[in-house]
Amino acid sequence: MNLQKEIYIFRKTFSFLRNLRRKDDFLDWQMHYAPHLRMYKDCHMGEDCFILGNGPSLNKVDLNLLNNYYIFGTNKIYKIFDKVDLHLSYHLSVNPPMIEQSRDVLEEGIGCPSFLSYSASKNIIADKEHILRFYTKGAQWIFTGDFLHPITEGYTITSVALQLAYFMGFKRVFLLGVDHNYVQKGQPNSVQQVSGPDVNHFISDYVTGGQDWYLADLEASEISYKQALYAYKKDHREIFDCTVGGKLTIFPKLDLSEALKIMKRR
Repeated sequence: MNLQKEIYIFRKTFSFLRNLRRKDDFLDWQMHYAPHLRMYKDCHMGEDCFILGNGPSLNKVDLNLLNNYYIFGTNKIYKIFDKVDLHLSYHLSVNPPMIEQSRDVLEEGIGCPSFLSYSASKNIIADKEHILRFYTKGAQWIFTGDFLHPITEGYTITSVALQLAYFMGFKRVFLLGVDHNYVQKGQPNSVQQVSGPDVNHFISDYVTGGQDWYLADLEASEISYKQALYAYKKDHREIFDCTVGGKLTIFPKLDLSEALKIMKRR
């Protein structure tokens, strides 16, 4: 057997085994985890919420003002609890390094349900009552907002949060701390180890020295944001960007003080 044929057979075998594993993973998720998500379908129909990013601009906001509203937090937002008594409604994460680095905190719980990517968390985070797992199929650009089926990650946790808010029925979403501005060198989506203080988040030890970090892909994220805006508009819903000094230009801008005047409280 020549080398080319051996390589071909190896690739076909590897592809078959990988697809078989994915099918087994999906069936496991569908049987054991998807049913727990049904109770969240349209559970906040017609209501308003905040989605918090983790940018440095969060330090320019009095987050105590948000505690009468529904709040989605992402990734390591719990690190801000030392600064402010923030009452999250929901938490979510899809990034494998973020989930692994947060294992102890997430298993103990941060005072609200945590929605985690099944594939990124299944061998890291133990099953707990407050842990819910949704199924992702990569970072492609498809906005479905249906967590009873596989969703796409859209190259940014904010895209996932917008889909979760949509799934829950929220009519208006207000973004805060989504700076869309990173100091980084290297290929977007590549993994790097952080050295020195973290300047891309609200606290300098958000990602500490030696920990892995996926470099942001701002252009790909913007495609996801445009899809989210289209989906919301089509369903007569709205997304506003209240981030202080943020660089994102996809969503209508609104000052936080104005947002608080028009938002429904929880």
